[in-house]
Amino acid sequence: MEKLTLDEAKKINATMVSEEHLLLHAANVSAAMEAMAGHFGEDKEEWAAVGWLHDYDYEKYPEEHLAHTEEPLRKLGVPERDIRAIMAHGWSICTDVRPETNMEKSLFTVDELTGIVQAAARMRPNGITDMELKSFMKKWKDKKFAAKCNRPLILEGCQMLGMDIKEVAGIVIDGMKEHASELQLTGNANE
Repeated sequence: MEKLTLDEAKKINATMVSEEHLLLHAANVSAAMEAMAGHFGEDKEEWAAVGWLHDYDYEKYPEEHLAHTEEPLRKLGVPERDIRAIMAHGWSICTDVRPETNMEKSLFTVDELTGIVQAAARMRPNGITDMELKSFMKKWKDKKFAAKCNRPLILEGCQMLGMDIKEVAGIVIDGMKEHASELQLTGNANE
């Protein structure tokens, strides 16, 4: 394939991923990557597709994450740049593929960041729909909130991008807002 589309990424991912929380995570990261692509003036669909596909082998091989990704995606014709971005999101954790491009650095950064954004949005009556950066940053500073999300790794990614956490978080929040219904982040105020 010349270009990985979002539809193709969803089809490929569906062959390996069925757990609802992993599909929701894929959707969150996809929305964040689409927004990051917009920031950098890159191909939004390609970046969104990479975000959707980034945890391709995680459900079946959680202890060997990304060890069962590169060759299967290559055989399916996924472009090398997209495979490399997916592999690079595990840099220093489970791969030695260092993020170099803006797409790679963005995926490395937003993978964990979307978890904190999602958790913060779920605590709000209107979900992410009216979340402002200021309220998110309060949650970010509380190390006990969404404690499993790796803040030092997120900050390392921001540094690689040459961006501040506030700038990246603002882009991610705006991107996730655009997909609030799909991400189940519209809140419970209207129930």
